[in-house]
Amino acid sequence: MTAADNLRISTLASNRAIHRAFSWLHLHEPQLRRWQLEAIAIPAPPFAEQARADYFLQQFTTLGLTNPHIDAEGNALAELPSANPTPDTPIVLISAHLDTVFPSTTNCTPQEDDQKILAPGACDNAAGLTALLALAAALTHAQITPDCTILFAANVGEEGEGDLRGMRHLFNPATSPYAKRIRAAIAFEGGGNATVVDRALGSRRLRVTITGPGGHSWADSGRPNPILALAAALLAISHLPLPRNPRTTLNCGTISGGTSVNSIPASATADLDIRSTSALQLDRTELAVLKSLQSTVEAHADLHLHVSRIGNRPSGSLPESSPISRSLRAVDRHLSIKTDSRIGSTDANLPLSLGIPAFAIGAGGSGGGMHTLAEWYDPTGRDLALRRVLLLLLDTCTLAATHVL
Repeated sequence: MTAADNLRISTLASNRAIHRAFSWLHLHEPQLRRWQLEAIAIPAPPFAEQARADYFLQQFTTLGLTNPHIDAEGNALAELPSANPTPDTPIVLISAHLDTVFPSTTNCTPQEDDQKILAPGACDNAAGLTALLALAAALTHAQITPDCTILFAANVGEEGEGDLRGMRHLFNPATSPYAKRIRAAIAFEGGGNATVVDRALGSRRLRVTITGPGGHSWADSGRPNPILALAAALLAISHLPLPRNPRTTLNCGTISGGTSVNSIPASATADLDIRSTSALQLDRTELAVLKSLQSTVEAHADLHLHVSRIGNRPSGSLPESSPISRSLRAVDRHLSIKTDSRIGSTDANLPLSLGIPAFAIGAGGSGGGMHTLAEWYDPTGRDLALRRVLLLLLDTCTLAATHVL
């Protein structure tokens, strides 16, 4: 952060149009709450986000954004163009993911307890989605024209097996007309006024399946049992040494197999999650897991091992010297926010891995119980975070338009 960064932000914040946008955010919390309650009530499990995407397409249209549409991957998109847009005008992406971790059978009906909103997905990521609409509404109300085009995206595929498919589509020149024009990306993720994820935690997700002939528990007793072999294999990998620096973790999240208590199963499956702050360590740990699994299964005749990757999230980081990193700290200084820098696995992983400046940022308020049925969100004070991102977004547009990024 430099004196020039501070001056640029203080000048931006003194603009009357910015004050109008701030005022809209402050006065329209009831509208934000309605949007949030409506979005929560629309289930959006991985690979089934269409109904919620349709809702956001409708809101983008109502707010008067340009070119509202749903792309081939299912992302709901719309634009706030610069004054004189061209096919080559730089773009700054502002996004929030549509999907939740919960299956379609989950009751998503939100409940209210005073200020708190109680529901699966209330914070992750209905808070971020609401913030996305709030910024679009405030900018259009204040008639602010950014220095470059802002692309609003309610995107699919952030959670679990979605494996960042919405972001992968947007940043792939073969699938998205925006890919070559995006100069920076900001992703709303959950609550918090001060949080920013500027270091991307990489992960590998493996589906391990062991198969065998199966049979009757009595008549075919003695045949190899895939469930027992899988249990032995998982126990073996649980003893693999993992470094503390770079921090690396290994987890078995699901296990399944078999058809009845009196049958020797024909197959057993487990899903593994490997995470590390180092891409090299991810490779090393994945290789160690594969060798351990193979060694365990080879000890059992007539059993076969199959391992497939079901997730591969790249790592990356935003240097503190990056122009948008300096911009964020200047904004936080102006708003008297103590920047809370964190590492995490978010939609920002993808652009960071491509060398595009990006981070995930809190949408304000507070929340808890993420990824559980007891999830909650309290929007109290969220307009501070929204003012933060509005200033950051517009300054990033200036940096992109002047080819600083």
